[in-house]
Amino acid sequence: MKKQKKFRRSSFTLIEVVIVIVILVTLASIATPMYLNYVKSANIGAAKSQIKLLVDAVNGYKLAYKNYPEGENGLQALVENIEDKENWQPSLQGSLPKDPWGNEYIYKCPGDENRPFEIISYGADGEPGGEDENADINSWE
Repeated sequence: MKKQKKFRRSSFTLIEVVIVIVILVTLASIATPMYLNYVKSANIGAAKSQIKLLVDAVNGYKLAYKNYPEGENGLQALVENIEDKENWQPSLQGSLPKDPWGNEYIYKCPGDENRPFEIISYGADGEPGGEDENADINSWE
């Protein structure tokens, strides 16, 4: 009687490894743009939410002191007493938030086009203007 030898496979063939790599690259090429679009829209939404909170804080400041914080450092008046106001209570606790791209929010008082004030994030590029993720996000939109 002859004994049959069992075939034992100890590793993958080159074809199998190449097929797995091709499948992984295909999945990554599909998923990456979807993820980047999600991150872009999440950053824009976060900036809009933060701007709304800052607008509410500026309006609260106006109710308390009958005028808007002035100058480029106007938002700083929401977290610390830079104008030596009596009975001053900060509208925001801690420090001013930065936009989702790590830039400071721009505050103008008075604003353009007869607006009492403006709060602006210049987007991902940090420069005025631009399109898509580089577009400016404004408090009046």
